[in-house]
Order: sequence, then C-alpha cells, then structure tokens
Amino acid sequence: MMYEYDAVNEKCPLPLVKMRVILKKMQIGDEFKMHIYDKGSKKNIINYLQKFSWVFEQQLITGDILVIKLKKE
Repeated sequence: MMYEYDAVNEKCPLPLVKMRVILKKMQIGDEFKMHIYDKGSKKNIINYLQKFSWVFEQQLITGDILVIKLKKE
C-alpha cells in the first residue's frame, strides 16, 4: 500500500504525530511519501526517522518543500 501525506500547510508537531500514526499502520512492502514545509517539522521528522533507523530518501523541491520517501522492509 502507498501512503501519502501532504503536510505543507501544517506546523509542528502535527506532521510528526500524523507521520507516526501512518508508520505504525505500515506493513512490510508499504511505501510512504510526505511533503513538509515547516522548518521545525523538517528537523523533528528527520531526527525521528534517524533515531528509529528508518531508511529514507529526502529531496528539496520548489519553495523549500521537503519530500521524504520511505519503504518498510
């Protein structure tokens, strides 16, 4: 299953909380893609993913929007 979450218009801590809910639902093989704009959310989400050893890709796109992609293995 592919989960997508657009958090461009949301501020910390909401994107982190919602992302954690999605990550708990994910099963092996599921993918997740998230768009973030808020500086605090960018920092906190990356720190969270690193702390729990998630393998993820990040890409900065137009307007300082960060896209994070990961797959549960």
